[in-house]
Amino acid sequence: MIPVIFLPGMMCDARLFGPQINALSGRMPVMTFPLSRHDSVQAMADDILQNAPAEFALAGLSMGGIVAMEVLRQAPERVSRLALLDTNPLAEKPEVKARRAPQIAAVRDGNLRPVMRDEMKPSYLSDGPNRGAILDLCMAMATDLGPDVFLRQSQALMDRPDQSATLTAYTGKALVLCGQEDRLCPIERHQLMHDLLPDSALEIIEGAGHLPTLEQPQKTTAALIRWLEDT
Repeated sequence: MIPVIFLPGMMCDARLFGPQINALSGRMPVMTFPLSRHDSVQAMADDILQNAPAEFALAGLSMGGIVAMEVLRQAPERVSRLALLDTNPLAEKPEVKARRAPQIAAVRDGNLRPVMRDEMKPSYLSDGPNRGAILDLCMAMATDLGPDVFLRQSQALMDRPDQSATLTAYTGKALVLCGQEDRLCPIERHQLMHDLLPDSALEIIEGAGHLPTLEQPQKTTAALIRWLEDT
């Protein structure tokens, strides 16, 4: 049985996929990998490949999707299926890199919580009934990971490559999914990935922003099950 590997977004851990792990763990092997030890997506992907099974289905959200695409670039023959959630296949634009510099400086000065609270978390979610609880969970994940992880992940995101050619070359079953109200990785980015991937389905989750795994867990899990079980 082929396992599924989940890769979390920036300053998140396996709790980002809690509802999906609960739903899928009785059906198949489920794994997650932390993206906390390295400051480049290439090194993160290499670490995953050194520790992952020979073949696996791969799902990544946000930064996890960026790392998933690098895993695919390095070892496409090992990725049986690919799911990209609320992510971006393109290299980081100069203006986005510039916005990271004051965040990095603030975190170095000991202000991780204010940066997460004031600059990052407000962009994550739609205005759903569970917004407060999900934001609390996001803060808990971020503070548990700590400022050094923030600095490494920020550097990795700034230096990431364009993966358009990687997606075009992949012939496996793919899912491209995003929250309808995702302001960080908007729908047009997902349409681009859907167009690049030869065998992909595009799912837009209503009532969700950047974290549909938590905002609309049942809809997101159902889409993942279709992707995993569709022949």
